[in-house]
Amino acid sequence: MKVAVVGAGIMGAATAWQLARRGIDVVVHEQFEEGHARGSSHGRSRIVRLAYPEPEWVRLAAEAREGWAELEQESGMRLLELNGLIEIASRREHTSAAGLEAEGVEHSFLTPDEARELGVVLPEGWVALHEPSGGIGLADEARQAFLDGIDVRYGSRVDDLDALDADVVVVTAGSWVGRFFPDLPLKVTRETVAFFRQETVPPSIVEMHENRAHAMFSLHDPVYGLKVGAHHAGIETDPDDVGEPDAALVERIAAWVAARLPNADPTPLLAETCLYTTTPDERFILERRGRIVIGSACSGHGFKFAPAVGKRLADLALTTT
Repeated sequence: MKVAVVGAGIMGAATAWQLARRGIDVVVHEQFEEGHARGSSHGRSRIVRLAYPEPEWVRLAAEAREGWAELEQESGMRLLELNGLIEIASRREHTSAAGLEAEGVEHSFLTPDEARELGVVLPEGWVALHEPSGGIGLADEARQAFLDGIDVRYGSRVDDLDALDADVVVVTAGSWVGRFFPDLPLKVTRETVAFFRQETVPPSIVEMHENRAHAMFSLHDPVYGLKVGAHHAGIETDPDDVGEPDAALVERIAAWVAARLPNADPTPLLAETCLYTTTPDERFILERRGRIVIGSACSGHGFKFAPAVGKRLADLALTTT
C-alpha cells in the first residue's frame, strides 16, 4: 500500500511516522524548502500541557503525551521539557481546574507570592493554577524526529491530488488546505510572537479570557529565553502572502511582559509570524473523502496533540472503504 502525505508540518510528520511504524510505504510532499518559516510548525518551542477546561481535551492531551514518550524513546532525543505551566485568570472558574480534576491530573492553586517565585505577577484578586506536567515541546526537533527515515520531498508543491501516485492521500497542508477543499469552514490568520531575554528557565504561562480561552501566552525559548504571543490576535491573510510581524501586537506583547513577567527584560529582541488555521469551534477536522484523508486545522493549539492526531489520520488512511 502506498500513502502520500501532502504537507510536512507537525501533523503531516506525525502521520507519516505513524504510517511508517505500521510498515506502510509513505512519501511526504512539502511545497517549501526544509526548515522554512512559512507555515505553522516552525520554531524552537511550543507549549505542551494537559490543562484544558474540557475533560475530552485533557484525555486527548494525555494520550498524545504517551506518543511523545514513544517518539523520544525511538529517536533517543529529549523532545519535551516539562518545567510546568501556570494559568492565570480573574476567577477560578475561568481556569482548567474542572477538566484537570475530572481526569485526576495533578494541579494546585498558587498564592500570589508562590506565583511570583515562579516568575509571574498576578493582578489583584486573580488566581494562578499550576500544572507541573506542563512545559514546552522542542518543535523543530520534534518534526525532525517524526520524519527521520521518511521519504520527504521538499520543493514538491501539489496542485492536483488526483495526480499523486498513491492509494491514499493524506492532506495535512495547514493553511493551504482550503486550496483543495474550499467548502471547509476555515479562517487563516497571521499571528505575531516576540522574543525577550530571560536568564532563568520559566514555566509556560497562559492568561485566560472569561470564556476560558487563551488571551496571552509565554514559554521558554532555548535561544533568547522567552517567547510571548497574543493568542488569536492576528488579521486574516492569504497563506501565500509573506507577511511581517504586527508592530502594534509587538507593543501589546511587550506591555504584557512588563506587567506580568518580572524576570524578563521587556524590550523585544525579535518578532516573527506564524499562521493559524482555525475552525469556528477550534476543533480539528479529521475526515476521509474517498481516497483522500483531511487533517486540518490545528486552530492554534494543535502541536501538543500531534502523536494522537497522527494516529487518527493513519487509522483513517488504512480504513478499508
